[in-house]
Amino acid sequence: MVNRNLIREFDVTEADWEAAVGTALLDETAWLEAEDVNLNTIVEGKIVRMDDEFVVIDVGYKSEGLVPREEWQADEENEEEPEPQIGDTVRVLVEEIEDVVGRHDDRGMLVLSKRKAETIEKWMAVMDNVHEGDVVTGTVLRKIKGGLLVDIGVNVFLPASQVDIRRPHDIGEYVDKEIQCIVLKIDEQRRNIVVSRRSLIENERAAKKSELLKVLEVGQLRKGVVKNIADFGAFVDLGGIDGLLHITDMSWGRIGHPSEMVKIDQELEVAVLHIDYEKEKIALGLKQKEASPWDNVSTKYPVGSRIKGTVVNVMSYGAFVKLEDGIEGLVHISEMSWTKRISHPSEMVNIDDEVEVVVLGINEEKQEISLGMKQTQKNPWDKVAEAYPPGAMVTGKVRNLTNYGAFIEIEEGIDGLLHVSDMSWTRKVSHPSEVVEKGQEVHCKVLSVDQDRRRIALGVKQMDDDPWATDIPNRYQPGQLISGEVTKITNFGVFVGLEDGLEGLLHISELADHKVENPEEVCKVGDVLEVKVLRVDIDERKIGLSRKRVEWAEGEGDEPTTEATSNMSSADLKGGIGADSGPLFKSASAAEPTAEADAPAADAPADEPADQPADAS
Repeated sequence: MVNRNLIREFDVTEADWEAAVGTALLDETAWLEAEDVNLNTIVEGKIVRMDDEFVVIDVGYKSEGLVPREEWQADEENEEEPEPQIGDTVRVLVEEIEDVVGRHDDRGMLVLSKRKAETIEKWMAVMDNVHEGDVVTGTVLRKIKGGLLVDIGVNVFLPASQVDIRRPHDIGEYVDKEIQCIVLKIDEQRRNIVVSRRSLIENERAAKKSELLKVLEVGQLRKGVVKNIADFGAFVDLGGIDGLLHITDMSWGRIGHPSEMVKIDQELEVAVLHIDYEKEKIALGLKQKEASPWDNVSTKYPVGSRIKGTVVNVMSYGAFVKLEDGIEGLVHISEMSWTKRISHPSEMVNIDDEVEVVVLGINEEKQEISLGMKQTQKNPWDKVAEAYPPGAMVTGKVRNLTNYGAFIEIEEGIDGLLHVSDMSWTRKVSHPSEVVEKGQEVHCKVLSVDQDRRRIALGVKQMDDDPWATDIPNRYQPGQLISGEVTKITNFGVFVGLEDGLEGLLHISELADHKVENPEEVCKVGDVLEVKVLRVDIDERKIGLSRKRVEWAEGEGDEPTTEATSNMSSADLKGGIGADSGPLFKSASAAEPTAEADAPAADAPADEPADQPADAS
């Protein structure tokens, strides 16, 4: 009965169609082709009598016919008719006659149908006047699975996908409304008609679009209706073609979502910003109807002016402050405080906070304004030089440690650097953690203040006298025998700890009477050695030691031998901590010549340079 291919194309099952349309038409299709005109034909008859169940109609045949009385009652597809009256003339379909196999009345009467006759005549009337591609008008009867049932004289199917250009949220809103559609398909044999409202709208819009594109120009103001809203903007129907009103073109101010500015079906006047005739795309603007607040922004907010604004956004690198609608400036995190160490701007401000700022710079081309918060307050560094002059004693806490020193917080936001070289006169400090720890309170002396670069140099060792000036030279004399522990071994010698932090260098040539290739063959770290002081260099803060001379008589060979001096550069003779340049001893060529010095080193190549690296550490 139903054209399955046609109906399934629009996602409607045969059962759904029959449930929607019912059996208003004959299941048999032979009524148009019947040879016996008395069977399956529509005839006129007169009501001769009736009871509660049937109406008896005389159609001029040898037998009268019966029509169920319920066919005069209203249902979903038929309006209620006046009650049948004896003598009324009605048109009915002859469904069964005597001697024909099939459904037959027990009293030998014809089986007739008034309702089917009406339906068939309606269908024939529609087929005479309606063709594929025609525009028809009808009333939406109800919503069925997959679409709508529309009455255009007969019931036709409007698929949900063909209701509108943009599928509505609920197609049920069209029920009881009169609509126009275009006929897509007619199956005369199966008596199915499929219509489309969308195709009709698209055809109308195509015609309007063509006309509109001929007269549309950039800069025009046009009225349109908001048809759809997305996160990035709104689509506005200009009357045949949609234009995109992007969120950035809705307002000079900040917008979180387009729905804050426009609503569905709202009528707007918009400016045409751009037309792509090839792709038929139109860019629209709402804010362009008004002058840009960035016009003359330098006059309104000159650099250096102090103004108030509202925080509208907080990012990891700073905060955006609204000065007026459409004008926002950035307060970079580095411009929020003179002294506080800020990890995130939220430590200083929150959204909707009112803040006072200073205009630092304006880029009108990029529409950017740089703002500062700290500039509204006095810079504490302006008084640092006065508060902490060189030589002043200060107390602070260790805030941070680096490889080269410790940062000491003197007051909130004011740090000084205690360099590793300024921690001890005698101790060789490789890392500040050997001397101080984070959070520790320390006493320091201010060494210098660089106010422009905001740097303060601090020292701990400067709080005491330099032991190299008096104490060390008095306690360590050339020729003196002392004991010390091996602290480090290098390829050129051994460092021996003499006291807390003070070291002397025992060069490889002074380890033993025989030639030593590897110092570790003679001693190990931690060994306690007895050594003789060869020389104390106050300027370079180095002490030179010898192990092989321990047994020598006093004054015997106190100067380094030719073998020693010929294999040692000035860098080799550092023998302690502190600076990394300068000789501990004079070279043999500058010293008093000796018999040993006059002879070349037996194991040194003639072309080998005298200088050897002294400290690999």
